Amino acid sequence: MNDNPRPGWKSLVGVLAAGAVFGAATSLANAVAHLSVDLESREATTSGWSIIEIVSGLLDSGWAWAGLAVLAGFLATRAKQSGLGARPPARGAVAGVVTLLAATAAYYAMDTMVHDVPLGSYGHDTVYWWAASVLLGPILGAIGACARRPGATGVLAKVTVPVGAAVQMVAMPPGRNEVIMTIGQWVVWTTAAVTIGVVAVRFLGLRGRRNHSGEVDLP
Repeated sequence: MNDNPRPGWKSLVGVLAAGAVFGAATSLANAVAHLSVDLESREATTSGWSIIEIVSGLLDSGWAWAGLAVLAGFLATRAKQSGLGARPPARGAVAGVVTLLAATAAYYAMDTMVHDVPLGSYGHDTVYWWAASVLLGPILGAIGACARRPGATGVLAKVTVPVGAAVQMVAMPPGRNEVIMTIGQWVVWTTAAVTIGVVAVRFLGLRGRRNHSGEVDLP
């Protein structure tokens, strides 16, 4: 009998910790960014910016939270056995939900401390985003699990977050003025382009070697 802890529970603790750290860090970044600028000044509304404001805007974007769930699903599938589910997509789905629940709880818990408001002040917001986590977390986590697959399925899973981030920068760029929005857009677009390029090059390189050796490229 194997008395070692099953890898799935290690994965569960890991995604819980990752979610909590991400949520708390996002709340702190927002608080520091808010304190670092005089919102009543003309410069703040026209051209003022700081690194912490860029970081805050990026962390608090929808694509970043979606990326957290995708990453959790990816990491949870490292284990061959798991208490999170028998198949990788199932483990990824559970991990996606768990990490988003933890991130949301940590975010609003930190907000409560930062803004010195009564416990439960963000109860409605927490429940709302917990519901969203339960609805969207399984899909995002399963995508992360599929990123380990060979072939086109794995490629599509790997580029989901960078493509989504690039699209969001067009539809809903972060920031309180045009300068911050522009910086945020170019940071995300550049990172997304590099990531997609690396994924494409690796896929084409692996496919070329497989074709050369006569192996079948699975979807």
